[in-house]
Amino acid sequence: MSLLRSARFPAIILLIAAALGLLVANSAWGPAVDHAMHTYLGIPGVFELSLSHWIKDGLLAVFFFVVAVELQYELTSGQLNTGRKALQPAIAAAGGVLVPIAVYAVMAWGSDATAGWPIPTATDIAFALGVLAVFGRGLPPALRVFLLALAILDDIVGIVFIAVLFTTGVNFAALAGAAVAIVAFGVLSRQLDTRARVPIAVVLVLLAIATWVLVYLSGVHATIAGVALGLAMAQRPALRARHELEPWVNGIVLPVFAFSAALVPVPSVPLSQLSPAFWGVLVALPVGKVVGISLFGWVSLRVGRRGSAPPLAFADLLAAGALGGIGFTVSLLLSELAFSDAAALRDQATLGVLTGSVISLLLAAGLVSWRAWHYRRQAATASVTA
Repeated sequence: MSLLRSARFPAIILLIAAALGLLVANSAWGPAVDHAMHTYLGIPGVFELSLSHWIKDGLLAVFFFVVAVELQYELTSGQLNTGRKALQPAIAAAGGVLVPIAVYAVMAWGSDATAGWPIPTATDIAFALGVLAVFGRGLPPALRVFLLALAILDDIVGIVFIAVLFTTGVNFAALAGAAVAIVAFGVLSRQLDTRARVPIAVVLVLLAIATWVLVYLSGVHATIAGVALGLAMAQRPALRARHELEPWVNGIVLPVFAFSAALVPVPSVPLSQLSPAFWGVLVALPVGKVVGISLFGWVSLRVGRRGSAPPLAFADLLAAGALGGIGFTVSLLLSELAFSDAAALRDQATLGVLTGSVISLLLAAGLVSWRAWHYRRQAATASVTA
C-alpha cells in the first residue's frame, strides 16, 4: 500500500493504463471492449447506468472526494490558508488557465470544436508530482510547494467548470435533497470520535451514496457529490478517510478511468484533416501552460514579494509550467463532457489530451532534471567554498 501512496508509482500505473486503453481500442478487441463499456448495470427499471458512466460518474466521485479533502486541508491549514500564501500560485494558475483557453480558442475559432475550450485548463497533480519525485532530486522545497498550490487551484477551476458548464435541466428537488444529505454528513462526521463511531460510519456511507444518487438525478455532474462531501466532512476524519482511500484511488479508480477514457481509435486520416479539437488541445497543453504559468508566475513572484528577490528563478517557473501541461485525468473528463454528443470530436480531443500530456511530461522531465542538476551543482559549490 505504501507504494500506491508514493508520488512515482501511481503516475507510472496511470501512464500504462492509458497506453493499454489506446492499444486495446486500436486492436481486434476494440469493438468488443467498446460494447462492454456500453453495457448497462444497476437495478433494472430503477437505476441503471452504462459501465462507462459508472466509471466516470461513480468511481471518479471517489477521486474528487480525495481531491476535495486535500483542498479543504490546504485552504484551512496548508499552503493556501492565507491570502498572502495563495496570491502567487493563484496569479500563476490564472495564467495557466487563461492562456491555454486563448490558444485553444484561436485554433478552434469558427469550427465545430469551440466547445472544447475548458479541456486544456487542468493539471494532473498525481502526474506532476510524480515527475517531480522522479527527476527533481535536489530541487528547492519552494518549487514543490508552488507546484502543489498551483495544481490545487487548477483542480478548483476544473471542478467549477464541471459544476457550471456541464449542468443542464436542474432538478431542484433532488438538489435540495442532496444538500440536506451533505449537511447531515458533515454534522455526523464530527461525531466519529465517539463510542458510536461504527454505526455513525455506516450511516455516513449511506448518506454519501444517497448524496451521489441525488446529485446525479439533479442534473449536476455526479462527481460534484464527491467534492461537496470532501469539503463538508470534519477535517480529522476526512484526512483519515483520504489516507485509507488513497491507495484504492491510485491503484484502481484512476487507472480504470484512464483505461476507459483512452479507448479511442486513432483516426486513419492525414494530419491536415484532424479536427481543431485535436490540434487545439495538443498545442494548448504544453505551449499554453508553459507560457501562461511562467509569465504570470514571474509577475506573481514580484507582486507577492514586494520587490525582494523571488525564491524561484524564471527557469524554475518554466519547469512548473511544463509540469502544469500534464492535463490527463481532469482534462480527459472535460473532453468527455465537452463533446458528449459528438463522438468523433471527443475521440480527437482525447487523443489531443494524451499527446499533449505526453509532450508536456517529456518537456517537464527535461526541465526538472536540468533545474535539479543546477541546484545540486550549486549546493556542491557552496559546500566546497565553505
